[in-house]
Amino acid sequence: MGEILVREVSGTAAVTEAAWAEQLLNEMNRLGITFAADAPAKIARYHSLLAEWNQHMNLTGDTDFDSAIDRLYLDSLAPLSLKDAFPENAAIIDVGTGAGFPGLPLAIARPDLSVMLLDSLNKRLKFLAAVVEELGLKNVRLCHARAEDGGRDPAHRERYDRAVARAVAPLPVLCELLLPMVKPGGEMLCYKGPAAQEEWQAGQKAAALVGGGGLEKVPVLLPTQPEWQHCVVRCQKLHRTGKQYPRKAGTPAKEPLGGYSKPKT
Repeated sequence: MGEILVREVSGTAAVTEAAWAEQLLNEMNRLGITFAADAPAKIARYHSLLAEWNQHMNLTGDTDFDSAIDRLYLDSLAPLSLKDAFPENAAIIDVGTGAGFPGLPLAIARPDLSVMLLDSLNKRLKFLAAVVEELGLKNVRLCHARAEDGGRDPAHRERYDRAVARAVAPLPVLCELLLPMVKPGGEMLCYKGPAAQEEWQAGQKAAALVGGGGLEKVPVLLPTQPEWQHCVVRCQKLHRTGKQYPRKAGTPAKEPLGGYSKPKT
């Protein structure tokens, strides 16, 4: 588990971050995960930077810490409790990371992981670069690219033990975007909610087309939010991805594999 190591921050910010770190420590321990001793303090500082930058650019809808601790941080970290989800020293790519979720909390909690944060918007990467520098995260790298382009780039194609995404796209789209970056024998892990069931059949077909095995839905519970129906969809990479995948940028979302069509609302 962990204990708090608070970095030096002056004035009111130090008091606030110390309180956040204390709250994070308690809730991270309740998740039953193993994490670095300084992780709560670093995540508290991360949140301060997120709130500050969010005043000038749209990084996240709500920076109230009492909301963010569950919605952003604990939700990102909860899958660490799953068996073999993130092996020691694994290379991970977070596709469509946005403001850094789930990749940055994972990298902070588990310094043994090598985490690549990929996003298509450079302004988000500027924010992430500032966080990485401020927190001294030696295990995090950044990539400015569309997921489709990343999946075709030899620097990323079939280079990772795990590919993760949170709230990015429907399952069949995620299969085409993530699995090409995963080594055979590695896994895709998608953070999903109740909508996963509606996407399941098309997701299964899409996974098979790009070298994946069967999808597995694993419930992920937050002690603080027992009513949330969150899960991680896991898929092992069985075979190398065919050269035709991923298709050109924009096509996976417009024409998802597996015959998926978004339910009408």
